[in-house]
Amino acid sequence: MSSPENETPRGVQSGFCKEGQAGKCTVEAVIIGGMVLDVNATSSMHANPRTTTPGKVIFSLGGVARNVADCISKLEARPFMISAVGFDMAGNMLLEHWESSGLSIEGIQRHQKIETAVVCHIFDEKGEVAAGVAHVESIEKFLTPRWIEKFKCKISCSPILMVDANLTSSSLEASCQLAAQCNTPVWFEPVSVAKSRRVASVVQYVTFASPNEDELVAMANAVSGKDIFQPIRRDDSSTKLSKEYFFQTLKPAIWVLLDKGVKVLVVTLGSEGVLVCSKAKFNLQRLAFKGNQSPYFSKQLYEAVSPVCPKDKIFGASMCMPMSNLFAVHFPALPASIVRLTGAGDCLVGGTIASLCAGLDVMQSIAVGIAAAKVVVEVESNVPDEYCLAKLADDARSVYSGATMLLCQSKL
Repeated sequence: MSSPENETPRGVQSGFCKEGQAGKCTVEAVIIGGMVLDVNATSSMHANPRTTTPGKVIFSLGGVARNVADCISKLEARPFMISAVGFDMAGNMLLEHWESSGLSIEGIQRHQKIETAVVCHIFDEKGEVAAGVAHVESIEKFLTPRWIEKFKCKISCSPILMVDANLTSSSLEASCQLAAQCNTPVWFEPVSVAKSRRVASVVQYVTFASPNEDELVAMANAVSGKDIFQPIRRDDSSTKLSKEYFFQTLKPAIWVLLDKGVKVLVVTLGSEGVLVCSKAKFNLQRLAFKGNQSPYFSKQLYEAVSPVCPKDKIFGASMCMPMSNLFAVHFPALPASIVRLTGAGDCLVGGTIASLCAGLDVMQSIAVGIAAAKVVVEVESNVPDEYCLAKLADDARSVYSGATMLLCQSKL
């Protein structure tokens, strides 16, 4: 039996565009990373060690990249997914849903040798992850540079490429180098503290990165080659920390990553909101697309959000000097009736990417991303079944109006 990575997907003759082909191919956001079956166990009371606890166990379609792509598709877009699954139960469930959503499976590798990635989460009664076990080796083994290179034409045409850190360093490098050759912006999603360190091999290619505060620290330590940054310590969980405290404490780690090449950092702080940081003001205002807006992205999203989130409103009220080299904006979180917190970060990324591709600027898109994240924490699945565009726009307006400039200076 031949190696899976050597097999050519149906309809794909080569990883490279023929002369003149790049201008004709369909423009889609390309998402590369894990498709995972999540087994989610939630206790209905405080769990005791060494015994079972009453609760509920459900299967949920997951994987960071899959969740991001699924969220994008729920916003009337058509992302192109590059991943790997097997012919087992988990793989069948994932592919059945993907095809039923009308999305392309061309980039999803299938082979008898592949054991589809499965992750088991154990949640406490508050909906937070108490423990978990991940069996995701197949993503690293089969989502290889050779497989990814088959879709160079897709990447070259894409308005943005998102990679998750389930990829090996070599696959991350191959993906980012393909994007760099075509001037395609790259979004790096860290996945976990341990895997976030893989950013070190591709930091110079990254346009956007979306770590939480612990992943941010791990990434900064990885790119600096020293363990000099520490996570924020919370001695008393009941004490509410200010957004200024978060920023001032995390600023050294933020600066290291920006200085190494990341254009925009989207740092998620859970219930404390989101920090968006960049060395250049224009990075926070727009994403430079190579071509026309993708016909696959609904104009409805743009038309619903742009009137209620006026472009450049945040910067219009700031006192930034033209030569400032550090910009930071804080976006508040939205109040929510929390059921489960998994999927929130993925939907934030998915909502933001869909909005960028729809023509909204970075600040508007982050507001939509936070609104999209709010919806998912109120349901049991990793991505909601649907979004109400009017409600999403209204929530985005609330987030956008609450955004504040934290720092705008010429020297650190």
